[in-house]
Amino acid sequence: MILRGSFSRWMLMNGVQINSRFSCSSSFVDIQRSGLDKWRSTNPEGSDQTGDSERINFNGFALPSFLNGSSTDSDVSPLSTVQKLIRPLVESIPCSKSTDANMIGTAKVLSGVEVSKEIRDKLKKDVSDIRNKIPTLVPGLAIVQVGGREDSNVYIRMKIKAAEEIGIYAEHVQLPKSTTQDELLTVIKRLNEDPNFHGIIVQMPLESDNPIDSHLITDAVSPEKDVDGLNTVNEGRVAVGDLNGFLPCTPNGCMELIKRSGIPIAGSHAVIIGRSKIVGTPMAELLKWHDATVTVCHSKTKNINMTIKKADILVVAVGKPEMVRGAWIKPSAVVIDCGINSIPDPTKKSGQRLVGDVKYDEALVVASYVTPVPGGVGPMTVAMLMQNTVQSAQRVAKRLIDMEFRWTIKTLPLKPLDQVPSDIEIARSQTPKDISLLASEIGLIPSEVSLYGDKKAKVSLKVLDRLKNEENGKYVVVAGITPTPLGEGKSTTLVGLVQALTAHKQCNSVACLRQPSQGPTFGIKGGAAGGGYSQVIPMEDFNLHLTGDIHAVTAANNLLAAQLDARIFHEATQTDQALYERLVPAIKGSRKFSPIQLRRLKRLGIEKTDPYALTPEEIRRFSRLNIDPHNVVWTRVLDVNDRYLRKITIGLSPTEKNMIRDTSFSISVSSEIMAILALATSLEDMKQRLAKMVVAFDRTGTPVTADDLGVTGAMLVLLKDAIEPTLMQTLEGTPVMVHAGPFANIAHGCSSIVADDIALKLVGKTGFVVTEAGFGSDIGMEKFFNIKCRASGKVPNAVVLVMTVRALKMHGGGPPVISGAPLRKEYTMENLELVEKGLPNLLKHIENGLKYGVPVVVAINAHSSDTKAEHDLVKKACKQAGALAAVVSNHWALGGAGAADLAQAVIDACKTKSDFKLLYELDLTIEEKILKIAKEMYGAGTIELTPKVKDAIRLYTEKGFGNLPICMAKTAMSLTGDPSAKNAPKDFKLVINDICLSAGAGFIVPMCGEITKMPGLPTRPSIFDIDLNTETGEIEGLF
Repeated sequence: MILRGSFSRWMLMNGVQINSRFSCSSSFVDIQRSGLDKWRSTNPEGSDQTGDSERINFNGFALPSFLNGSSTDSDVSPLSTVQKLIRPLVESIPCSKSTDANMIGTAKVLSGVEVSKEIRDKLKKDVSDIRNKIPTLVPGLAIVQVGGREDSNVYIRMKIKAAEEIGIYAEHVQLPKSTTQDELLTVIKRLNEDPNFHGIIVQMPLESDNPIDSHLITDAVSPEKDVDGLNTVNEGRVAVGDLNGFLPCTPNGCMELIKRSGIPIAGSHAVIIGRSKIVGTPMAELLKWHDATVTVCHSKTKNINMTIKKADILVVAVGKPEMVRGAWIKPSAVVIDCGINSIPDPTKKSGQRLVGDVKYDEALVVASYVTPVPGGVGPMTVAMLMQNTVQSAQRVAKRLIDMEFRWTIKTLPLKPLDQVPSDIEIARSQTPKDISLLASEIGLIPSEVSLYGDKKAKVSLKVLDRLKNEENGKYVVVAGITPTPLGEGKSTTLVGLVQALTAHKQCNSVACLRQPSQGPTFGIKGGAAGGGYSQVIPMEDFNLHLTGDIHAVTAANNLLAAQLDARIFHEATQTDQALYERLVPAIKGSRKFSPIQLRRLKRLGIEKTDPYALTPEEIRRFSRLNIDPHNVVWTRVLDVNDRYLRKITIGLSPTEKNMIRDTSFSISVSSEIMAILALATSLEDMKQRLAKMVVAFDRTGTPVTADDLGVTGAMLVLLKDAIEPTLMQTLEGTPVMVHAGPFANIAHGCSSIVADDIALKLVGKTGFVVTEAGFGSDIGMEKFFNIKCRASGKVPNAVVLVMTVRALKMHGGGPPVISGAPLRKEYTMENLELVEKGLPNLLKHIENGLKYGVPVVVAINAHSSDTKAEHDLVKKACKQAGALAAVVSNHWALGGAGAADLAQAVIDACKTKSDFKLLYELDLTIEEKILKIAKEMYGAGTIELTPKVKDAIRLYTEKGFGNLPICMAKTAMSLTGDPSAKNAPKDFKLVINDICLSAGAGFIVPMCGEITKMPGLPTRPSIFDIDLNTETGEIEGLF
């Protein structure tokens, strides 16, 4: 039996459970019992049926004020008074004793402590599962605090403790009260970009001496790391019913408690008291999307107690102590109290006690479930924060695992035309994806990508640290046979192959290409982005400037050259002491060596760090490099084909005091710095290599290095961005890494190690990285194996050898192929005889690949004039020579679809066992290594060294450079040193007429025949065709 009124208490009267509750708005008594039918039959007029309760009007009684609708909640009446009023009525009603534990008056406590412990235990297991799958992935939570409020500190310590128990790494990022809004935003940006943190929360309130917009701050947290669920994006998701994002912690904890009560949420009437964006509003949305009928009450709601009376589920979050009274609560309701308030309590040592927004002891009398304060919602809020953090880490783990096998990448469809348009028309017909989207698709995070516009981006080497424990993918190198002057389409084949692997074979794959030099672009080649329907786009960006790496190499190279000549000048015009005082200037009366000068002292064996402690002899040795002007090996560079810079005289100005010498310019991509850029494995490695570059020899024959000249750090600064590969895309939207551009005839001719390393991590263990080696196998592939693979430690899985029927016909005795001139009929009609005669060149290149123990796949780059008989002849010869497969590829005309068979052959080749081995050991003498390459790769019988070369070899060996690998510089147009010698000559003599040292790059360069490091422009260069459309802004003429 229940009395509505101003106080609440359990009474046991005549075996009937009675709860007295006296309403201020009316005077009545509710009686709940099992014998309601009898009550209705004996009291038909006094019964006002309202479901499971009957109302009996007591207006005819002389009731005390609290039963007569007193306007105050403080009235008190002795229990005996109520008993006298109620006992006669109760005795007239036959009732049975209640044994139902869920009936009113026996409310259960919904303990957040117990439920949160269950959740934490599960989360601990989830973290263990993550670590078992990805040992290096530790869920990370950053807690950002501005100021040092003690209440905030308490909450933060609770969160950190909970995180540690679960296995989450939690970091407290505490900022001073002086923190500005911009400084706080900078910290949040850094945390957003840090892959070690999967969750970020900003502890509120912000205790700052400066104005800070808290909403702006919560919105600055990445939605993917917003484990508080307060970012507008996550709030919006909840509002529209997308519950796959991060749910706000307190409402989500409340939902979990409601579910634990067992009440069916769907169809229930839920009342939310409070509409804050942190609790009330998202709580209403969550209940709505769980199919409850929701009413939200706030400070302007009228008759709030009557609205609350209708609630099956009541959630209170207003911050007013004990505002909701038991009389307001519907019997059997589930009550979730989110409030936590301090009220005076003289019985407590602190003089305060914590209460919620609901009068707890009154709610216990009426509700079916009630959350206590404290120990109810609070622990659930922390548990949900931990759950969101673990879920964030689980999403990252799933993405990493999924991407290891297959990227979620949107490829771009091609619509090839029968009449293939020009390269630039094809390129412009395809709209590239935003590069940020492609970066995300292949597993890069925003902090690892620096955008250069929306179609290209630099990729940070930090990705290697993040993925250092991931397995590498398959490693494939594309080389070629001895080419015609037109080229045989290695770059085009490479691009078509990766388009086929990714877009048509559903394999993760990345193309790694060199950046083309502007010299040939404006000279004879007209672009190097591939061709036909297998291109890198935007091709204009690819061919011109790109992200400025070649310009950075040019600047660093010429800075070193300027310092070298300046040092020669200054040493010739100053005394030892004057030179020393300028090299180590007194600043504020004190001299101090710079770090690079301390390194020089150490190399000289001078173990001193005090500039004033050096003896005159030590000052002389330190200050004077004594460079021999006739033995300077460093030259200036320029990224232009300029024949008139092949030999120049410098120092002609009177200001240079007649210090004249002859020198030259080389093309920028031939600079040793470009080779270093391609071979460096890190910034530190690049720094060490730059330091070791030998730029000249002194008058005693001792090498003078860039570090001796003090330029190492300055060059590194110029190159700090250049070491990062550039991300672009193919016509089919698949990824391309473009980086470095050393020529293959005068350098090692490969794209960079770091580009390959990053790509190998990104594709995962089942993916493919296809990289290139310039020109034929005798030049590019040999250096790829013996220089690049030796430096990187990577083992290739397969070689793709690109050939054309046209090239075989040329090697078989066909007429000369001349760039810019029409092809003779021998090349446009079937001619099996010429093809067969040219086969020895192809077979020699297959043999070269097999000598490294790597399977060889021959790619027959199809042309429209080829015939099936010619292709069949080539296939048969290749199989007999030991190639794993010979496949016709029509990628130029069809894109990736035309290279599908080639892609399958590469996949199959990578499944075979590779028995990789290098061609020579480094402990051989320089001459022995040269001979080994000449015989094994070129087919030479002997080598001949000029006296100049012999002297240089002797000097290099004496100075400790004898164990470096060899980088042969020779013509690409022949296996010999004579460009006119076609096919596959044998047992010829290879003459080495010059040799130079690239100590920083880490190799020695013997030169065969006439090798120019500065090309010239032809009579009609590509310049004539290149223009800018001033109306559209489009570049024209890049083929």
